[in-house]
Amino acid sequence: MTLSALRDDALRSSPERSGDVPGVSAGTEVRLSLPWIRSLPLASLLDPVVHVGGRRYDPVIVLGDRRLAAADLADEEGWWYLQDRVVLGIPDATTPGIHEVSVSFRLEIPYLPGGPDDPLRLPFVFTRELERDATASSVSRDVSGDVGRDVTPDVARDAAGDAARDAEGLS
Repeated sequence: MTLSALRDDALRSSPERSGDVPGVSAGTEVRLSLPWIRSLPLASLLDPVVHVGGRRYDPVIVLGDRRLAAADLADEEGWWYLQDRVVLGIPDATTPGIHEVSVSFRLEIPYLPGGPDDPLRLPFVFTRELERDATASSVSRDVSGDVGRDVTPDVARDAAGDAARDAEGLS
């Protein structure tokens, strides 16, 4: 079974809006879910390409307020957790409505051998019709600008805080 990388709410307009045309965004983002059974280093995402409406884009990777070329992920020390989504930014705006979106990339699986001296690299292609700015029930977040820094994910931190309060009899 292949896990879906493009959820119902994967296509969205960039937060920056164009003042020129009502309802048209300054850019577009595709939120990519991890199609693997366990979390992987961010550097495992190789060669992402996005097609929207048949037009090809080499996206930037949006990590919080940072925008990186895909090749620069090799220097990132952060992780792509199962519940998180990597944001792929493309410069052109999409209009409201339904668009055919395709994302292709390779995942490097660092703990599985793919040859005598190389890790396994798996190709993926996902294509779906997506509505821009659709909403969907989910428990996920975008990989943030804290990638590569020593931070505790909110869920783990909250659970640790709850456990500490329970131990102290504060809850």
